[in-house]
Amino acid sequence: MVLVDNVVPFDPEPQIFEAMLEGWARQQRVRFLKKETIDRRLALVRRASRFSGQYPWQWSAAEIEAFIDGLRSGSRPIKVSTARGHLTNLQLFLGFATDPRYGWAAVCTERFGQAPQQVLGEWNTITHANEYEGSPERRPFTYDEVQALFDAADGLVESVRARRRKGALAAQRDAALLKMFYAFGLRRREAWGLDLADLRRNPKMPALGQVGVVQVRWGKSSRGGPPKRRTVLLVPEMDWVVPVLQQWVDEVRPLFSPGAHPAWWVTERRGRMSCRRMDDVFASVREAAGLDEALDLHCLRHSYITHLIEFGYPERFVQDQVGHRYASTTAIYTGVSLEFRNRLLTQSLRDRHPELWEPAL
Repeated sequence: MVLVDNVVPFDPEPQIFEAMLEGWARQQRVRFLKKETIDRRLALVRRASRFSGQYPWQWSAAEIEAFIDGLRSGSRPIKVSTARGHLTNLQLFLGFATDPRYGWAAVCTERFGQAPQQVLGEWNTITHANEYEGSPERRPFTYDEVQALFDAADGLVESVRARRRKGALAAQRDAALLKMFYAFGLRRREAWGLDLADLRRNPKMPALGQVGVVQVRWGKSSRGGPPKRRTVLLVPEMDWVVPVLQQWVDEVRPLFSPGAHPAWWVTERRGRMSCRRMDDVFASVREAAGLDEALDLHCLRHSYITHLIEFGYPERFVQDQVGHRYASTTAIYTGVSLEFRNRLLTQSLRDRHPELWEPAL
């Protein structure tokens, strides 16, 4: 409990509420949850309190249900996965507030005559019924769309140069950035955290130069753990990215005057490129290429996984490359083409019924 002993607050309700939130935040900090996760959860509880006009010890199931119902209506309704996350976080908060080990129920009963109740359970929360609940519009790029995206990025470089305007170096960086996302199947934060020392030679494939291996140090964490690490190998089908990245690091990056900054991707202000800036780069190039707005930067990762499968790499190799704990997650990302599936079908038929391919007499 985060209260000062033997002190009666002048305005007790908001002070007790904030003390309760601080206690919950501390509980999460000792579990080493990320600060942004904790802040997001606290903001949600405050938002629910503002919506209801009540403090948590006054909440009923109907108040929380009305809060979520309000979020799913309007011009920008939340998705099912977002609603599940909100309900889960509110359930966790109420679990903390009602836990007798923290004493908040006794404090609220003594001061307000009411105690917080756990008003969320299986009767009014959302079960996780499907492995993938993202937008059905999200999909891998086709090969032609990948090429169109890269052509548009290169075209923006030439356009800026032709007009003799500032920004040619940034455009070159942006084109190389998008190609790296696809060639290594990276997430945004993984690309954000790359340093010069994280790209190195693969002794088994010296032809790939200094970019044969990427050491990812900022992989997606889980359950409050630290960022996961993995090693991503550049596959031969993506060797076209080698001269692109070598030109970036040897010729273009030094022109940004980054000094001793270790980041692989730097800005005009000599800092590390942000994830938001990477999203903006992708959006502008996608628009220039005239591609579907449903395609986002993460779809390049979907494309990488799909294309590795179509290249014939084993599923376990692909799973390790992209850092998935379970093969089922990799399968969700995979959207192989009709041509690839027909090729597999034809091969299976040839193996089982070779007589179908024998010439007629």
